Amino acid sequence: MKAAEHHPSARQVWTWLADVPDPEIPVISLVDLGIIRDVAWEEEGLVVTVTPTYSGCPATTIINLDIERALNERGIEKVRLKRQLSPAWTTDWISAEGREKLRTYGIAPPIDGTAADGVLMKRIDRLSGRSNLTIACPRCGSANTEKISQFGSTPCKASYRCTDCLEPFDYFKCI
Repeated sequence: MKAAEHHPSARQVWTWLADVPDPEIPVISLVDLGIIRDVAWEEEGLVVTVTPTYSGCPATTIINLDIERALNERGIEKVRLKRQLSPAWTTDWISAEGREKLRTYGIAPPIDGTAADGVLMKRIDRLSGRSNLTIACPRCGSANTEKISQFGSTPCKASYRCTDCLEPFDYFKCI
């Protein structure tokens, strides 16, 4: 961008991006999910730094297209998406508002403090199901739940069932 050109503030761009839904869980925005890492104006235009939830996420292409479309619709023509893999995304980056949106939608949000923390054995125990995490039912709040499958409706979720209300639900796995 030329110095004389005016462009929206980074704060305004963040506000616009907060309206872009995740394509797999449309009740949570990309900002709430924590995958938008930075927004900055550079000489060639707007640069949006994105960290996918994991490197093989099948929604990455759609996410990128949705970001570009949202910004183009607001008059930003030159957008460059910068993929940042390090540090790796973690469920710790999901906002408090995003966690509540997940719960209201019927997906149990990740439990605070259980994301990848560099402690290999804790991570292995959690992923193998040997840990004693209590996942509360997002529908009735009961702690009487059981894991049905490590894999849910998308790769980032596991399937659970509440033994009180008998409803199945997804748990957003800690990564």
